[in-house]
Amino acid sequence: MNTPNSGTPLLEMQDIDISFGGVAALRHARLSVTAGEVHALIGQNGAGKSTLIKILTGAYRRTSGTIRFDGREADFRSPKEAREAGISTIYQEINLVPFRSIAENIFLGREPRRFGLIDWKTIHRRAQELLDSFGLQIDVSKPVREFSTAIQQMVALARAVSSDAKMVIMDESTSSLDEREVELLFTVVRRLRDDGRAVIFVSHRLDELYALCDRVTVMRDGQTVAESPMAALDKLQLVTTMLGRTLAAVVHEDSAVKEANLAKRGSTAISATNLGAGAKVTDVSLDVHSGEAVGLAGLLGSGRTETMRLMFGADPAERGSLSIDGKPVTLKSPQDAIARGIAYLTEDRKGEGIVPELSVRDNLTLVCLRTLTKRGVVDVAKQREIVDRFIESLGIKLRSADQPIRELSGGNQQKVLLARWLATNPGLLLLDEPTRGIDVGAKADVAKIIRELRDSGLAVLLSASELEELTAVADRAVVIRDGKTVAELDGARMSEASIMDAIAYGSGEESALAEAVDAKEGQP
Repeated sequence: MNTPNSGTPLLEMQDIDISFGGVAALRHARLSVTAGEVHALIGQNGAGKSTLIKILTGAYRRTSGTIRFDGREADFRSPKEAREAGISTIYQEINLVPFRSIAENIFLGREPRRFGLIDWKTIHRRAQELLDSFGLQIDVSKPVREFSTAIQQMVALARAVSSDAKMVIMDESTSSLDEREVELLFTVVRRLRDDGRAVIFVSHRLDELYALCDRVTVMRDGQTVAESPMAALDKLQLVTTMLGRTLAAVVHEDSAVKEANLAKRGSTAISATNLGAGAKVTDVSLDVHSGEAVGLAGLLGSGRTETMRLMFGADPAERGSLSIDGKPVTLKSPQDAIARGIAYLTEDRKGEGIVPELSVRDNLTLVCLRTLTKRGVVDVAKQREIVDRFIESLGIKLRSADQPIRELSGGNQQKVLLARWLATNPGLLLLDEPTRGIDVGAKADVAKIIRELRDSGLAVLLSASELEELTAVADRAVVIRDGKTVAELDGARMSEASIMDAIAYGSGEESALAEAVDAKEGQP
């Protein structure tokens, strides 16, 4: 691994603040990156990474704080200004023009000209030389859409290099790549570093961070909570820092209630065996019984959401098998899943959940509307009965069932979405981050509802970034890492500590955690 320069940082961001709607998104955040290093920027969803990058690149305007880039005060007012200053950003969703050639994409907007006309011969020659230096022997005259995601990432990198970028920001650039493609990308990144360029690398894959990065900045809740050489933090320390849980504080968990719940659970509601699709879910196996809540644990980017989408038929499974109530099934669509008693509460409440302009009543009955309709006419009385029942049972606070759902608080919107699925009388409930973006009181309400649903015999699979919330509700935990099941924990073995150990090392035995705690207790 390269040892970064110890001189003046290429980038210094200090005391960066920004708020949205009166809510602080960043508070005194900082980031320091030196030329000739690959710098990891990590944190869970909502930690502030993307907001910090958007402030740096001029997409957002900071409320306060200072930025110095390349030895000068910087205040970029647009991404274009940032690019012109030498900062190039490569996002997870690659920003290329698919129908144009590789050469055109590399020099788009900066085409060399001869006698006032675009010099195509020079463009193709320089593009070919650039990709040859990356070890890629490909035809730069072909449209970029004909090539794999990995090659497109290389083209985006080549565009950054051709523009003489001093800093390249890579935001989850490996999330759709296989192992061979990732190594190819890393080879190019290391060349950029060795050429004296700085690379900010955003990823949630721990192995990638340790294989590539020299230093790391960890963010949590809009603040910078750690800055360290990568080699100075082991995987467990990195995970606990990201999650905000100290080692000693999570060693012991009361498991008596969970063991009692497991003892009285019913038959298997759903079973996934070696489930996989693409690069994000490679080998997931788990089962959920009626009358139990199973937690799906893992860092952001581990494949939790993608696994749930496969189990709901929202994405097609390419490998493995699913069984519902002991019978093999192939889910071709969400309609197939709903017909088999599966409900799915998405993590993206605003984008994939609520219909903001519709009323609470219409949002709540959206999925079961067909059962309330006869000859094209909605049975209003039956609809009102369902809505009133769930408003009361879930404690939804609202002025009227006819008011637009966008007027409700985030917690009450979430309860409406939960009611929407409960109205279908499901046997299995998939909950992806059910408490994200809601206040503490609403979180407690949702947790209470989940426990009551489990106790009523419903099978529940829930995903949560906050391990404290997951262990408070789930009876068992299935841990996935880089798209694979790495541990299944129950009873006395299910704790925040064992989950973090599995995330870090691929086991759930707490051996590494115990050693780390003992080592810290032995320090003066």
